[in-house]
Amino acid sequence: MKPSRDISRLIEIMAALRTPVTGCPWDLEQNFETIAPYTLEEAYEVADAIARNDLVDLRDELGDLLLQVVYHARMAEEQGAFDFGAVVQAITEKMIRRHPHVFGDEAARGAGMAKGMWEKVKAEEKAAKRAARIAAGLAPEDHGAGYLDSVPVAHPALTRALKLQEKAATVGFDWKDAKPILDKIEEEIGELREAIDSGFSADVEDEFGDVLFALVNFGRHLKIDPEKALRGTNEKFRTRLHAVQRALEENGSSLEAASLDEMEELWQRAKAAE
Repeated sequence: MKPSRDISRLIEIMAALRTPVTGCPWDLEQNFETIAPYTLEEAYEVADAIARNDLVDLRDELGDLLLQVVYHARMAEEQGAFDFGAVVQAITEKMIRRHPHVFGDEAARGAGMAKGMWEKVKAEEKAAKRAARIAAGLAPEDHGAGYLDSVPVAHPALTRALKLQEKAATVGFDWKDAKPILDKIEEEIGELREAIDSGFSADVEDEFGDVLFALVNFGRHLKIDPEKALRGTNEKFRTRLHAVQRALEENGSSLEAASLDEMEELWQRAKAAE
């Protein structure tokens, strides 16, 4: 089998990998649940390549992410649920439906996207999907009828906190500016201290979560994406510790052998050199 620019070749490769007896033993053992973590990992690697402005890596990582879509579609096809073509059809229908100002009739294109149209179309889609699931004897896809229940649970926790806050803000449930949120953060930190003093680990975890949620809210008002900010800090931490490691190795030492004071001194040097 030869490589190809045609998506059908990738679909053929996945079908071969999943073919009983002649396929790949590892691929044959997988299911939606076991593959899902890889799907998330590949999405993060796409984001990482973009953050590094590495277009060579981006090409490869987008391929890895596309493979995940093909993988899930193949497993669904094996169960008689849907195939890759149905996935493509569903998203093309959705994009056309959600952009009447681009793909609609002349009147719709002339008027442009009316205020609230995007949310209106999404709400109609959700209602139609819910009705279809009920008609098919399936449980509704959402987990409640609450205003915030449309925010996916599968988002990374920091991103979901941001999206929950953004949606609540659309109905006016929000701080007017950022400064008062600092007081809220200090209040939450005080409650975290009390929880630590109490010795109840469940309370500590709960209050720690409150601190994180308040920090996300503060960042939102400063137009800061929490995932992006934390990714930057993670990379900064990695780079500085690597500099400490190199400095120790140049002196015939190592991270394992160095004292905390030695590492802290080299850390501050690395920080000053940035």
